[in-house]
Amino acid sequence: MKKKSAKPASAEPGYTMQRRTFVPVFSALALSLGLLAIAQAQPVSRIAVTDLAYTQAVSEYFEAATYKESSQFQANRYSASGSHQASGTYVAGSYSYMEQRELGSFTNDIKGALLKGTSFRLVQGKGFDAGNPQPTKAEQALNQIQTGRMAKPVRQPEVKDIIARIRKGEFSGADYVLFGTLSHVEFRDQFSPLQGTTSATVQYGLDLLADFSLINTRTFEIKASFSAQGAGNDTKLLSNRGDIQPPNRAKVMRETSQSLALNVYEQIVSQLGYSDPNMARGVRSGVQVVPGQPMPAQQQGQQGQQGDQVMILK
Repeated sequence: MKKKSAKPASAEPGYTMQRRTFVPVFSALALSLGLLAIAQAQPVSRIAVTDLAYTQAVSEYFEAATYKESSQFQANRYSASGSHQASGTYVAGSYSYMEQRELGSFTNDIKGALLKGTSFRLVQGKGFDAGNPQPTKAEQALNQIQTGRMAKPVRQPEVKDIIARIRKGEFSGADYVLFGTLSHVEFRDQFSPLQGTTSATVQYGLDLLADFSLINTRTFEIKASFSAQGAGNDTKLLSNRGDIQPPNRAKVMRETSQSLALNVYEQIVSQLGYSDPNMARGVRSGVQVVPGQPMPAQQQGQQGQQGDQVMILK
C-alpha cells in the first residue's frame, strides 16, 4: 500500500489565501502612491490679476510768454541821449492728449472669487509704469520760443501693451496674467414719480463693462477671452416734503464690483474647460462662489474633507 505524499507547503489553503490577498493590497498601495506623486508633481498655476486699464482724452489750456526790455542812456557836458527797446512773445492755446492709467478698484473681488473657487495661486504684480513725466505743453512752447527748436515727443509706455509689460517684468513669478481693460462705465441718476401718490423714487446706478484676457506669460497664448459686466444701484423714496436723501455710492460700487467678479469667474471656468483641461482641474467642484459672502458651513466641511482624505486599504 502506497503512502500518500504530504502536500507541499505552497498547496496549503491558508498560505494560498494569504498570497492571493497580498498582491491586490500591494497593487492598491502602489497605485495610491503613484497618484499622490502625480498630484504633487503637477504644478499649481500662478495668476496675476491686473487693475483695469483705461485711456481717456484730456484737454488743457496753456500759456507761454517771453519779454525782453533794455535801456541805454548817455550824457556829457553838452548833450544827453538815451534809447529804450522792448519786445515780447505770447502764445496760448489748448492741447489734447490721451491719458493712460489703471483703475485701482473692482479687482479685489475678482481675486477673492479665484481664491474661493480655484486652487490657483495669486501673484501680486507691479503697477503700470507710465515712464518719466513729460514737460507740459506750456513748457514745450516756451522752450521753442527761447531756443527756436521744437522738442521731439518721447514715446511713452502703453497701458494696453500687455506683451511689453510682461517682458518688462511687471508680473514676475506669474504663469498667467488676467488682463482687464475698462471699455465702458456709466453712472445713472433716474427720477421716477409714483403714480397715484405724491412721492417719487430716485435710483442711482452704475454700469461697468470690461474686456478680459487670460494670457500665458511664456508663450503669450490666450487661454480665455471675454467681456464681463457689473452693475449696482441704490433706490431712495422721496416725498413731497422736500426730502433730500443722497445716494449710497459705496453700496453701488460694492454691488458693481461683486457682480463683475462673479461674471468674470463664471466665464473663466467655462472657457478653461475647453481651452486647457489641465488648468480646469484647478477649479473646485461643488463650491458656490458668491463674492462678499462667507462660504456656507456645509461647503466648508466638504472642502476640508476633500483636502484631508485618507485612503484605507483592506
